[in-house]
Amino acid sequence: MADEKKRFIQEFVPGKQVTLSHLIANPDEELFDKLGIQRSGSIGILTLTPSETVIIAGDLATKAANVSLGFLDRFTGSLVLVGSVSEVDMAMQRINTFLSENLGYTPAAITKS
Repeated sequence: MADEKKRFIQEFVPGKQVTLSHLIANPDEELFDKLGIQRSGSIGILTLTPSETVIIAGDLATKAANVSLGFLDRFTGSLVLVGSVSEVDMAMQRINTFLSENLGYTPAAITKS
């Protein structure tokens, strides 16, 4: 049993949606170190389905506000934005608005901590 293979199963809910949209204001510096991203005033975390939507969201974010892409994964639908609190918030609002109004996605409320 020591050589038993473990399997990871990932499931996505079918449909077009922003499943998570959270802004962390003034995170502890250790969080930036653990994530391996540049230090900034805030971190925005989004998860989108279908996962390729993060490509669109990353483009929208960088055009809408002065933010950087901390992480973008087109296979899992994860997007991390970094910048000032107001800039990250503006970028996240733009993503929700565009995806909802132009592509028929179900948006997620932007939560903050």
